[in-house]
Amino acid sequence: MTSPGIVAQGVRRSFGEIQAVRSVTLQAHAGRVTGLVGPNGSGKTTLLLMLASLLAPDAGSIRIEGVDPVTDPHAARALIGWMPDALGAWGSLTSRETLVVTGQLYGMPKPVAAARAEALLAEVGLTGLADSAAKVLSRGQKQRLGLARALVHEPRVLLLDEPASGLDPQARIDLRVLLRRFAAEGRTVLVSSHILSELEEVVDDAVFLLEGETVDTRRVEAAARRARPWRVRIAGAEASAAAPQIAEALGSVARVDRRDVIVDFESDEAAARALHALVSAGLAVAEFAAAQGSLEHTFLDLGKGVPPAAPPDAAPPGALPPTTLPEASADRPDADEEVAP
Repeated sequence: MTSPGIVAQGVRRSFGEIQAVRSVTLQAHAGRVTGLVGPNGSGKTTLLLMLASLLAPDAGSIRIEGVDPVTDPHAARALIGWMPDALGAWGSLTSRETLVVTGQLYGMPKPVAAARAEALLAEVGLTGLADSAAKVLSRGQKQRLGLARALVHEPRVLLLDEPASGLDPQARIDLRVLLRRFAAEGRTVLVSSHILSELEEVVDDAVFLLEGETVDTRRVEAAARRARPWRVRIAGAEASAAAPQIAEALGSVARVDRRDVIVDFESDEAAARALHALVSAGLAVAEFAAAQGSLEHTFLDLGKGVPPAAPPDAAPPGALPPTTLPEASADRPDADEEVAP
């Protein structure tokens, strides 16, 4: 296993009477992309702000490649690339000026910062808008500029809050490729997104938050193992006509969802056996696929709020294989996100 670039242990944070983060313990490893998933209000953004050294935890400890962001925030910020869910200040600066100024704040001579800005503008597809004021950029363009700003100083640890929000399909593909490249370079990437399909395609591990707490490993694994729906379509047959044939061939319940028939299977192996049974029964299977990704399935199952309690000897919560849910946006009081080096 690679070394952890991010370690949080028993982290808590309240705002008055509101307990935004109750108890979070997690690890995110170098060379891997870790997804942070959970419903609205689960504490994701508050946690990211603490990891980025912009909020101090009330209790618990955080280490960024061994550095404590509370006692040594400047050293931590030199390691961190922080992309908030909104671009933030400096709306009157152009895209190029935003990146040059950021580079200078991190101690780069202006010519070096300017060269770095040009390279990043090209990398995120903003060269044509280099001289446009940030305030006139679209939501997706601001997201690209926010990502470029997080990368100015070539950080070892990336904290990305909703990076795909507002991006068009091609830009989302480009983002996935970029994140996988960062992981291949040995960086630690922690990304929060409510777009589960995007997370599904890019993450190596997932950490789930519910009501400000990391969900225990055993509980997540139990949710991931529960039956999930698969879509089945028979060539030349309407779903209403195909459902009885499928149910008879499988000896199980089949229900209609628009043009597809839905059948629940406990595992991929059970689904594979069912496909064999359908073909053996002479049915012309035109489509057979999981109706939910593993992250979405686990997320929705955890959201029911009734998974079995973890055994007393359950492993501590932490990074898990991607089998879970997304989150949506802000769960903290608004805080502008500028990170000074």
